[in-house]
Amino acid sequence: MGKHGSNETLPLIYTPTVGTACQTYSSIYPFLAPPGQPDGLFLSINDLPNLSQIIQNYKPYPQDPSLTPQIAVITDGSRILGLGDLGVGGMGIPVGKLQLYVAGAGVDPRRTIPITLDLGTNNEEKLNDEFYLGLRQKRVGDDKFFPFVDAVLEALTALYPKILIQFEDFSSEHAFQLLDKYQPKKFCFNDDIQGTGAVILAGFMNAINLAGIPAKDHKILFFGAGSAAVGVAKQLAAYFVNDHGMSEDAAREMVWLVDSKGLVTLDRGDKLAEHKLYFARKDNKGAQYPSIASVIEHVRPTALFGLSSQSGAFSEDVLKSMAVLNQRPIVFPLSNPAYQAECSFEQAMIHTQGKVIFASGTAFPKYTDPKTGVISSPGQGNNMYIFPGLGLGGILAQPDNISDRLIYSAARACAQALTEEERSQGLLYPVLPRIRQVSAEVAAAVVTEAVAEGTARNEQAIQIVKSNDRSALLDFVSSNMWTTDGVDKEVKTFAPHL
Repeated sequence: MGKHGSNETLPLIYTPTVGTACQTYSSIYPFLAPPGQPDGLFLSINDLPNLSQIIQNYKPYPQDPSLTPQIAVITDGSRILGLGDLGVGGMGIPVGKLQLYVAGAGVDPRRTIPITLDLGTNNEEKLNDEFYLGLRQKRVGDDKFFPFVDAVLEALTALYPKILIQFEDFSSEHAFQLLDKYQPKKFCFNDDIQGTGAVILAGFMNAINLAGIPAKDHKILFFGAGSAAVGVAKQLAAYFVNDHGMSEDAAREMVWLVDSKGLVTLDRGDKLAEHKLYFARKDNKGAQYPSIASVIEHVRPTALFGLSSQSGAFSEDVLKSMAVLNQRPIVFPLSNPAYQAECSFEQAMIHTQGKVIFASGTAFPKYTDPKTGVISSPGQGNNMYIFPGLGLGGILAQPDNISDRLIYSAARACAQALTEEERSQGLLYPVLPRIRQVSAEVAAAVVTEAVAEGTARNEQAIQIVKSNDRSALLDFVSSNMWTTDGVDKEVKTFAPHL
């Protein structure tokens, strides 16, 4: 991928290829790294007494005191993309994410740690696979899960006090619980909740301009009510509060959630997961709406978001209904990988007669109108537009924690990063070959917000922001991006046999 993002290589580094890699991880593991070099750091529940020593011993690159780790991406493999519990096979996710940090924001690859926590797996196929590399036992309960995560984070931050921690692909309940627990006191964020929310918010900001409907008149329907969906919904609600002066209650009332049982309401009769309660409806007057079609008829949404991992959920009828209700319907099928997306770009274009404002979570090909020959490009709400710049900005500013305002500043910077040419084409996101430029804008916004909050601890960053010299700030960010200059010499020194 080199110094620039690429529409061609990104799917090879991350989705959809990484999903297949995670599913077959135990079979392909011997071929993933040179002999003697680990693919990442595995920490088993059985390692609890020796965590500090194991983390300290993890040195996949030649020892250099200046190359202390700057960022760790951590998963427990319990909810990998839309593929479920893959156990230690989830290592592909932190490895892939960190590769995107390198490509997208120039984080030095030698200063990254991909970590997978092995707490067992509830995947029967893995438990019965003689080649599975992880613990062949059921996942431990919360009584062991939380103390182990505590111990890992304490050991990691004791060794590397400035390290940024990104949580990735934990189960929905654990994802929210970990974020609630650690966000106020650790230098960390959750990409599934906050990164996804921020990148979709960035696209939605630009979609609102294209839709031509006042912000306060939007009705937003989510199909899927897991951690990612609620994370996105909370980011959108915060946008209406911050940018449009709405009360928190009014912003919350603009969002409807649909899960496997239908519209999420307080009086549905089932016990709702804690993270669903915030958006659960209480204005349904006792009526329940079990299908997406019935919810659309009831709500009459202007925007439809899919985070359900249910292929085809946005059927022909659903898309046609959205087109009848709206001059420019906003449809974001965000599930990964592509075969689990709620609809394709082609389907959305055909069934809305080209009216749709579209962004997906995975890449789809361009659509050519068979009658006019006009070629349209789909938007892709790829977290890569957010987390590399957010991480780099955090590394440079060194705030006490990653606050909600820092996440919001990253989303706004991403939305504003469109060039005039990109806006004239109706794009929701910048083109990927500009990813380092976009990441620099996002990182600069994060540094600026951290200084404004009074949480930044890097004196150089503080002084540059206070000088009000935007050019100097962008130069500061760009100068801290790692490049491939000198890599050939380094590789020959490290691995002369290559």
